[in-house]
Parts: sequence; C-alpha cells; structure tokens
Amino acid sequence: MSLGMILVLVVLLGYVSNLLNWRFLNYRLTHYLYYIGAFVHESSHAIACILTGAKIQEFTVFSSQPHVTYRPSKIPFVGNLLISSAPVFGGLLFLFLLNHFAFSGYFTIGVPMATLQGILLSPIHLLTELHIFHMESLVMLLLLINVGAMIGPSLQDMKNMWFMLLLLFFVRIPALTEFGLIALSLILANILLQIVLITLFGLSRLFIARMRS
Repeated sequence: MSLGMILVLVVLLGYVSNLLNWRFLNYRLTHYLYYIGAFVHESSHAIACILTGAKIQEFTVFSSQPHVTYRPSKIPFVGNLLISSAPVFGGLLFLFLLNHFAFSGYFTIGVPMATLQGILLSPIHLLTELHIFHMESLVMLLLLINVGAMIGPSLQDMKNMWFMLLLLFFVRIPALTEFGLIALSLILANILLQIVLITLFGLSRLFIARMRS
C-alpha cells in the first residue's frame, strides 16, 4: 500500500471520526476532548511552519473551525507537504511521549502489517489492552475518542499538498509508510470505540424509554 493511499485513508477516516463525534456523541465532554485534539493538530502545523520557514499569520484552536494560516514555506513543494501532513507525526509523537513517559510503555503501539487483515486487527489489539479500572486506560480511552481530529489532516490540508500527494502514490518511503499505518490503526481504533459508545448510549436511552412507558 502506497503512502499516498494511506494518507487519503487517514484523512477520510479522520473525517468520519469527527462526523460521528458531532452527530452522535455531541456532549460537553467530547467538545473538551475535541479541543485537546485540535490543539495537538494545529500545534503540529505551527511547528512545521517554523521548521520550514513559513510565517504564521493566525493560530486558532478554541473556535468552531480551528486553523493555522501561514505564508508560503521557504522550501518549495516539500514545505507544504510537511506542514499539511504534520498532524500525523505530531499526533503520533504526542501519544508516544505520553505512553512512554507518563504510562511507562503501558500500551503497545506497534506498526500493523500492510495488509487488510493486519490493518483491521491492529486497532482491535490496541482496544483489548484497555482496562477500564486503570488510570492509564481511562486517559487513553478519552484521547482515543477524538484521535481523528488530532492525527487526521483536514480536507484543506489535502488540497494544500495535492501535487506531492500524487507523487506519494508512486514513491515508496518505508519509514513514512510505517507512521501512516500506525495513524491509520489509531483512527480505526477511534472509530470502533465511537461505534461502541454510540451503541451503548442508544441502548441505554431505549431501556430508559421502555422503563418509563
């Protein structure tokens, strides 16, 4: 699987994740979690701007549309690619550092096999490591609810790097592909978790409605 295809899937699944949150998990807690993910996401863009010489014009997190606006990078083509894809690496780095230093490696965040079976089984393996009575699991559970906003580049990010993205469909970079597969696995874990929560909340509302009738 090419890096370009992986990035497209990360973007699309990240969009699905955000859609599920706002349509079916529209609670105050998920709003707060969204801003944590948005802060990591936009901070990743901002750091990439600094590293590639792109002057930041606006940095906004706590709004309905968090964003970073910036002037063109001093590194042609590659600079835009790095800035636009920065949330993938920044989000993964944030989760890795949290797991390594705060949780002492509690979770195994490995690289899934680049096969359909490997990609589908990896998020299930991660979710099986969650133990609801452990503080580490509770924190990771809360972060996973909105990891799509944290890691997934936006549709605008895709537009900003469309030319380089086309090249990535044909160029293989193993190290970057591994990062992309990990991001894909985490977003799939996010979506599975969201589906479980949506189902549980739906069943609880149905049960309460029947008890009252």
